[in-house]
Amino acid sequence: MIASEIPLSLYVHWPWCVRKCPYCDFNSHALPQKDLTHAYIDALIADLEKSVPLAANRPLISIFIGGGTPSLIAPQELERFLNAVFSHFKTNPDIEITLEANPGTVDTAHFKAYRELGINRLSMGIQSFNDTLLKRLGRIHNREEALRAIRIAQETFENFNLDVMFALPGQTLKELEMELTEAIAAQSTHLSFYQLTLEPNTVFAKHTPEGIPDPDTIYRMQDLVAGTLDAAGFDHYEVSGYTKPNRYCQHNLNYWQFGDYLACGAGAHSKITLKDGTILREARFMQPESYMKHALTDSAVAHKRIVTKEEQAFEFMLNVLRLRKGVPLELLSQRTYLSLEDIKDSIQEAQRLGLMQEPLSRIVATEKGWDFLSDLQELFL
Repeated sequence: MIASEIPLSLYVHWPWCVRKCPYCDFNSHALPQKDLTHAYIDALIADLEKSVPLAANRPLISIFIGGGTPSLIAPQELERFLNAVFSHFKTNPDIEITLEANPGTVDTAHFKAYRELGINRLSMGIQSFNDTLLKRLGRIHNREEALRAIRIAQETFENFNLDVMFALPGQTLKELEMELTEAIAAQSTHLSFYQLTLEPNTVFAKHTPEGIPDPDTIYRMQDLVAGTLDAAGFDHYEVSGYTKPNRYCQHNLNYWQFGDYLACGAGAHSKITLKDGTILREARFMQPESYMKHALTDSAVAHKRIVTKEEQAFEFMLNVLRLRKGVPLELLSQRTYLSLEDIKDSIQEAQRLGLMQEPLSRIVATEKGWDFLSDLQELFL
């Protein structure tokens, strides 16, 4: 493993939304009455500066500004932050810079300003084109606002993703067909189709909405999504990721290929391979006010740990097996201390169960393994 050859990304977390959605388990909070944008950008820059030595002069291949709702950030404040990034880090000439956006916070002037700042990929949380379903999800936008945001995105960005959800409360297969038709008509370069799951510590987990589809219907919905998008020319390259040719999300690919990523922002996590091959994980303070206080006074990092050799197998396989085509065998030794010999017992058990190929030409799940992905990943614990 040569640390300097491992690709490096940057994740930036914006923690505020207009309103918290009842299904969301991300570190997001309703906007405070006082505008904290300027102070928060100060904290991001201070946090970022402390991470410069960890980059070890490696160039950034991608930046992902997620949340929360980063499209709430005033363009001049985002410019201030990006200028700090570019002044402290090398970047690839073709760096991918993604900004997440909520259709309820979109206007043409902001999108054009973001594009001029160097944002070259947009990711919009549409979730549904159905007004009834959007209300059940607690979204702040409606169908017309979603379509308007898509028109603005089409005019401003050559590369944009739409997030869409399925298995929603009361959703039928016919309604999902209509969602797919709308999503394809949007002419985005990338689609992320997520199954609604009831995550702990969310409103939906405490008060389960009525009409969640049964498991058989959910399987049929999954097949409908995959089959329809395949016919429309999308490559199903990751569990929830569908892309047009050569429009893969480079930032997410780096995650799934067990690359490295710096992070800044409330609750943000980083993974860095140090010069000696040690893998370091850091987690920042979760609450925005606590994060800002620590970032500006000492360190925003609340917890850090070294990933042990025993943990590396599971972490590596947890990520790479999400990719439909898997990864080359040699990536294991390039990104960890491990060799195939170290995990041969788990691989043999996976092969015995029909979850991985035999003989093994790539680290990849079989069709059966894809259907039982969690079971396959757990074999490497």
